[in-house]
Amino acid sequence: MAFEGLSDRLQGTIQKIKGKGKVNEQDVKEMTREVRLALLEADVNFKVVKDFIKKIRERAVGQEVMESLTPGQQVIKIVKEELSELMGGDESRIAVAKKPPTVIMMVGLQGAGKTTTAGKLANLLRKSYNRKPMLAAADVYRPAAIDQLETIGKQLDFPVYSEGTDADPVDIARQAVEEAKEQNHDYLIIDTAGRLHIDGELMGELGRVKEAVNPDEIFLVVDAMTGQDAVNVAESFDEQLDISGVLLTKLDGDTRGGAALSIKAVTGKPIKFVGMGEKLDALEVFHPERMASRILGMGDMLSLIEKAETQVDEKQAKELEAKMRNASFTFDDFLEQMAQVKNMGPLDEIIEMIPGASKMKGLKNASFDDKQIVHVEAIIQSMTKKERNDPSVMNASRKKRIAKGSGTSVSEVNRLLKQFNEMKKMMKQFSNQKGKKGKGMNFPFM
Repeated sequence: MAFEGLSDRLQGTIQKIKGKGKVNEQDVKEMTREVRLALLEADVNFKVVKDFIKKIRERAVGQEVMESLTPGQQVIKIVKEELSELMGGDESRIAVAKKPPTVIMMVGLQGAGKTTTAGKLANLLRKSYNRKPMLAAADVYRPAAIDQLETIGKQLDFPVYSEGTDADPVDIARQAVEEAKEQNHDYLIIDTAGRLHIDGELMGELGRVKEAVNPDEIFLVVDAMTGQDAVNVAESFDEQLDISGVLLTKLDGDTRGGAALSIKAVTGKPIKFVGMGEKLDALEVFHPERMASRILGMGDMLSLIEKAETQVDEKQAKELEAKMRNASFTFDDFLEQMAQVKNMGPLDEIIEMIPGASKMKGLKNASFDDKQIVHVEAIIQSMTKKERNDPSVMNASRKKRIAKGSGTSVSEVNRLLKQFNEMKKMMKQFSNQKGKKGKGMNFPFM
């Protein structure tokens, strides 16, 4: 999980100062020392850390405290604001050309996930911005890259402009722009060649492509797992091509997050999007303020709501509410809800977005293994229709049969049945409480 170590260290540090009625210079010094160590451990650029700590100290020492906040909370507010600013401040918007198509050049080294990210970006443009993108395969040195882009195009139903491996990448890019105009596509995403290392030949070719098509955006795709190397790559590409933004891949992986916290400060160019998984819909707009909140354990309800809105069927949610009110919620309904939650992403990421969840009893330090969901699904799918609708019919022989059919144990079946019954009671109580206030529940996942 990205930022996990940094998040734990920072949350532990700010917790010490949070409830203080009075904050002195020594308190600030001790806190910033811990913050400094946490950032360095997260592989954040040394100069970036130095400037960041200096800003916090300058603002925190002698800072007038807002009436509604304790001094400790005011210092935390400063840390959050500076952390957000470090990553870019406001959300960066994607360019829109006055005359279509808007041309986006995707650049980067081999292995960063550039080709897949091109497909993800096209998918995001269509789903979130109602655009009509087209892809262009200008990496003529790797036949697999062209095949991969064409496969992605078929999967997502996007046209892919390609001239094979014998054509000049500059001609491919130029012809792709003309084709996009003729076919009335408002965005053209050009997947360019990468190398294992930055070299003059690569940069020369990319420079010629840029000159030929005059792109509205040049997005550098970098692997967040490479840490400070990602920042060095960003610096080199920016010097040669004047990139407009960065797309960070694998931010959902076991990365310390140093690249995300350093790139904007070092290059001056914003992180525009982040890859949060392997699926073709796992690309998100990067919100510095929301990410700062998540790092500091304050949650990210806006992103959680946005995820829910894209995955949850409103009609199903209303039907579910009615079933919860009259206690007719079944295992089939439970399966539907689980499918919607799975589409939103890994469970630990969803929990991370809920404010204060890291401090909730039972959730702190809990391990959310998505394989557990597979086990639960297998148990439910091994039940008969009657058993799903009325779990009270379960006896020892039925449980044994279900355990055998799902490859689990009778104790796991019993545990699920117990949790399901407890959940039904809780749902009914919660729904009734909301009903008394005159408001429907309408929760997509519970």
